[in-house]
Amino acid sequence: METTKVHYFQHAEFEGLGSIEEWVKLSGHSLTSTKFFENIRFPEIDDIDWLIVMGGPMSVNDEQKFPWLAEEKKFIRKAIDAGKVVIGICLGSQLVSAALGAKVYQNPEKEIGWFDIELTCFAKTDKLFFDLKDRFKVFHWHGDTFDLPQNAIHLAYSRGCKNQAYLYKDRVLALQFHLEPTQSSLMQMIDYGRDELKSGKYVQTEQEMAEYSQYIDANRRILFTLLDRLAEQ
Repeated sequence: METTKVHYFQHAEFEGLGSIEEWVKLSGHSLTSTKFFENIRFPEIDDIDWLIVMGGPMSVNDEQKFPWLAEEKKFIRKAIDAGKVVIGICLGSQLVSAALGAKVYQNPEKEIGWFDIELTCFAKTDKLFFDLKDRFKVFHWHGDTFDLPQNAIHLAYSRGCKNQAYLYKDRVLALQFHLEPTQSSLMQMIDYGRDELKSGKYVQTEQEMAEYSQYIDANRRILFTLLDRLAEQ
């Protein structure tokens, strides 16, 4: 079987692939990266099969502070148009949305911590999500949100944020939330983002987030299921 060439964009040292890296290795795929805090070298589009766009503390609209954001969005659109599998997580989902022409803006509430998402009616019958629970707890760390791109299928929502996930053309998956944290990567996110842990309707304390870490394994299983199904189709 031909090896799938997975490339990922990483925007901050503390937001790496997490358990996605384990899945890539177990599946026998190859892995390359662009780490924008180290280099700004984009791969040749024909040298990748999958593009995974990770999270980060910046906004997709911070192009003056981070000029490479404009080129990143162009590359993401190029990957989508070339028929690649594209997965966006948190900031990555917002970048994918912007690349598809959708608006990205501040959400009325920040979501930081372990909160439930609920699947839409479509997701319950979709070939990626069909046998998952209607509601399950995932990890959030975002202040922005996005409008659904044209022709995108809405997959999930939460009390704090309407657009939590969507699917575009069966091969572009945007997840506003995180399924990939390991115990180590979760603590890194908390360490680097501690200043954001101010009182809010959907903001948990550091202690609360640590207590909910029991959900890491469950999220890993859901993530692997979604990745396996994307690979199969």
